[in-house]
Amino acid sequence: MSALKKTALTVTAAALLPLLTAAPASAIRKAEGPDSEPRPPAKMSTVGGARLGKAGTQVDLGKGAPVLPKKLSGRSWIVADAETGDVLASHNAHWRLAPASTLKMLFADTLLPKFPKNQSHKVKPVELEPVGEGSSLVGVKENLSYTVHDLWLGVFLRSGNDAVHVLAAMNDGVAKTVKDMQAHADELQALDTHVVSPDGYDEPGQVSSAYDLTLIARSGLQKKDFREYAATATAKFPGEPIKPPKPEEGEKPKKAVKPKPEKGLPKREFFEIQNTNRLLTGAPGIAPYKGIAGVKNGNTTHAGATFTGVAERNGKVLLVTVMNPSSHEGQAVYQETSRLLDWGFAAAGKVKPVGVLVPPKSAATKASPNPTSVGVGTGGKTRPTPLAAANSGGTGGIGTALAVTGGALILLAGGVYVVNRRWPLPDLVRRRPRE
Repeated sequence: MSALKKTALTVTAAALLPLLTAAPASAIRKAEGPDSEPRPPAKMSTVGGARLGKAGTQVDLGKGAPVLPKKLSGRSWIVADAETGDVLASHNAHWRLAPASTLKMLFADTLLPKFPKNQSHKVKPVELEPVGEGSSLVGVKENLSYTVHDLWLGVFLRSGNDAVHVLAAMNDGVAKTVKDMQAHADELQALDTHVVSPDGYDEPGQVSSAYDLTLIARSGLQKKDFREYAATATAKFPGEPIKPPKPEEGEKPKKAVKPKPEKGLPKREFFEIQNTNRLLTGAPGIAPYKGIAGVKNGNTTHAGATFTGVAERNGKVLLVTVMNPSSHEGQAVYQETSRLLDWGFAAAGKVKPVGVLVPPKSAATKASPNPTSVGVGTGGKTRPTPLAAANSGGTGGIGTALAVTGGALILLAGGVYVVNRRWPLPDLVRRRPRE
């Protein structure tokens, strides 16, 4: 071989060496095996505290505190005191992951104050066109009218993307709704959250985190309607208009009687819908969790199973979020949430917080600007309405969970933020007494 050819081969090999050794991350992950789990980023957000930005489990067990449950496979999870905002324990809290339908909590927290519950809307075919293939649906039909109350039942109970897109259309479209949701997320300091679709359907770049979803749920639970919808187990949803019966064979057709309008709407058939939150309604292999009162579940191909729940026990209100458990256990996201709730109630007062749920930007220096927050009265007094009474009149099926937790959540609504030591607003609401 000539010296010229040897030189050329040497140069070519040197040029190819970086390409051969710098395999893409996806190839490396694949080489590790099909069951390998992706790893959280080395650096994550530190909103709420430096430890929340660290990968892995963060917990400070004090004297008498129980150890964390063994069967925890979620890529990310968090346990927080809903009233003080203290984060009792977390695991990859700020890992930005696909949220699935738990993102509907942000959708609801953003849009609930915009439309009165009794407002009626006739659905146009174009409003249902953006609904993604394979979406969860409540059964909204084009060219039929629904009240805003009906649509919110569809969003909360059946995670209906059809109901989401009709409400988004009422808000001047998907693009504006996404913009509004993103602005609200930023106001809440849910900075891991990037909104692409209003319903949580898998979209490139659409992410949130266990920390952010917990923050969003905490904000939503200050709204009376949000609490009621999230805690409703079953309800009646309007179907097709009622048609006059057909005449029997040989019978003279009777004159059609036009159905009397009821509150501006024709008479409709109704069918029952049930909340997809299995800790609220139960399911094969899982019993309803005592004290549960919401909030939202989700499941997509990319996100896996996600869930944020709120529950009360012995005067303590906790929020837990679990994202994408890898366990093959049936109903794993609910099983792991139950274990974390049990642990949180047992560990309350026996652990040192590893972080905090921060208040919205506007609330850091002044009173919450949201006029729909419940529990804000005059003269520092609150006059909350019991949830059981507020949710009567057709929505139905609140169940034992609300009877157990209603009072606690009313106090939560009035004091969830203000009792946070980092957000003192003593003149707005009655503080919950400490034990």
